[in-house]
Amino acid sequence: MLSVICPIYNEETYVARCLDSIRKQDYPQDDLEVLFVDGMSTDRTREIIQSYQTHCPYVRIIDNPERYVSWAMNRGIDASRGEVIIRIDAHTSYEPNYFSALVRRLYELDAADVGTVCKTDVLHKTPKTLAIREVLCNRFGVGNSVFRTGVDEVREVDTVPFGCWKRETFDKYGRYDVRLVRNQDIELNKRVIRGGGKIYIIPDTFCTYYARETFAGLAANNFANGKWNLLTVWITGKLTSLSPRHFVPLLFVLSLLIPLIVGIFWRPALWVALASLLAYGALLGAISLKLAREKHLSFFRLLQSFLILHLSYGCGSLIGLLSLPFVKK
Repeated sequence: MLSVICPIYNEETYVARCLDSIRKQDYPQDDLEVLFVDGMSTDRTREIIQSYQTHCPYVRIIDNPERYVSWAMNRGIDASRGEVIIRIDAHTSYEPNYFSALVRRLYELDAADVGTVCKTDVLHKTPKTLAIREVLCNRFGVGNSVFRTGVDEVREVDTVPFGCWKRETFDKYGRYDVRLVRNQDIELNKRVIRGGGKIYIIPDTFCTYYARETFAGLAANNFANGKWNLLTVWITGKLTSLSPRHFVPLLFVLSLLIPLIVGIFWRPALWVALASLLAYGALLGAISLKLAREKHLSFFRLLQSFLILHLSYGCGSLIGLLSLPFVKK
């Protein structure tokens, strides 16, 4: 029996596409349940899901008054009946063999968690959205996050985007930390690794995540991600709750900000900020130009996308750092 859990809140734009991909899964429907755990949506999300239930009797809706993903996952786990649990996202569509490939590999590899590559796409193709898509799957944009950049063989990794676990994994390593608004999956996977569990990414299938298509949406999402990096470490008391790549944007922002502040009193410090900015600008320009030529994308939209991604993430981390004295563990 497989239980699929999908936390949702106001997903009317994406949830039908997600459901369509679930209907095409090759996993036996008699051994499947899909639980949409809703943070009390105020749009048409629930109505859309209910319209599918006639043809998809394995689909259920569960209320999540707390709204956050960690609460949704724990409520879903409590309500689920499966020996195997998969976490999915409504912003995403899934290849027909997605469920079956993950379950098969989970047992073959005797893994604590198995995931796969999460490709990035956009619903509406414009010069701006195509640049955003490219940035979100580029190493300069997202670091060495292999579940975004791709794999061609089974690899042991530190995290995967949407997990597949045996039920007993949660008994052994614990459930989602409800204190966390972001980074819940990463923190859980780090906890599994510290406990001796193995996490693998497999090349057998993939899912497609539909990214936000405005610069404002890109900035807001990554600001929140950056902010919760520091808060996650502070709340859990574990520096290893995240990976070094998550702190690179903060270091870049600090390399600009601290010399500027010091420069008020000692002018030579300004050269440090200038050097950091020039080094970043040169690298940004070279990578954007290369991508623009190879993939026929807008050079200036790529510049904007990289800059917004890195600065919003780094500034979010800075705000998270400054707010630590006011956050209870």
